Amino acid sequence: MESVRIARIGSFYAGGRQIRIEGEAVRDIAFTRTVSYSYDPNGLFHIEQAYVQFFIPERVVSPLPIVLLHGGGFTGAMWETTPDGRPGWLEIFLGLGFSVYVVDNVERGRASWCPFPGVWQGEPIMRSAEECWSLFRFGRAEDFACRKPFPGQRFPIDRLEELIKGCVPRWLTNNDVAAQTFTAVLERVGPCCVISHSHGGEVAFRAAAARPALVPCLVAVEPSGFADDPAAFANRRVLVVTGDFMDATPVWISLFRRTGEFVAQLTAAGCDAAHLHLPARRITGNSHMLMMDDNNAEIATMISEWIGRRRSAD
Repeated sequence: MESVRIARIGSFYAGGRQIRIEGEAVRDIAFTRTVSYSYDPNGLFHIEQAYVQFFIPERVVSPLPIVLLHGGGFTGAMWETTPDGRPGWLEIFLGLGFSVYVVDNVERGRASWCPFPGVWQGEPIMRSAEECWSLFRFGRAEDFACRKPFPGQRFPIDRLEELIKGCVPRWLTNNDVAAQTFTAVLERVGPCCVISHSHGGEVAFRAAAARPALVPCLVAVEPSGFADDPAAFANRRVLVVTGDFMDATPVWISLFRRTGEFVAQLTAAGCDAAHLHLPARRITGNSHMLMMDDNNAEIATMISEWIGRRRSAD
């Protein structure tokens, strides 16, 4: 892969809200072993904002930047470098001539994380290596201990430990907040093509439905949630991408069936919708983590060509 020449790198925060904390006790804390401080936890705070880092290449081929939205339990780092050290979709799409915005949405990465009790309902969960193995379709659950993957598996299995280093806590009760905050990201970026993954699919669909002029095209990579009203995507373009081993678990059997139904609903509602099921193109072995599999550059190029066909149609 050729080196990418970058014209600009920057970042910003988007969305969130302010809260005022009152009635908490002032206490002494130690910053270091030599510095103590009287800490007052009361006051005005800003929470639930997203952190966005953007990269503008010198050679820009698309008027629409790409906005990368992570899945559940991950951060924007999932797009940067694969667990085995190859370029991730951030670098690949930059090399293809796209400006790229990488999002850490609410509670993830460099975004807001709220320590105040009662502000976010419930408790966070975190994904284990065993859950990643099964849920991401690397292999059968009973083969986790010996690390025996599905035949032809494209994910770098010997770097599973690197993958789980990127797993972070998530709140299951923050979907509404995540959609609102991502809407604020879209308002800041302007018209763009969103590429979402897994849980990020529901967040992206909800935000795109709220701001139709800002998302003329959307790519959902193995989404686990869909648009409430397919008619909200009339006269827009949606590409849904799915990998292999979709019969691995009951969850994926159900999701794959729902994906096909959703694409049909979008089409009936006047959306230019397509389902890129890779095995149907004789591209086999892909896991749920398509952006990390050994053919991630090939898949990114296919997505780029789909976006390019939109530009040609304009």
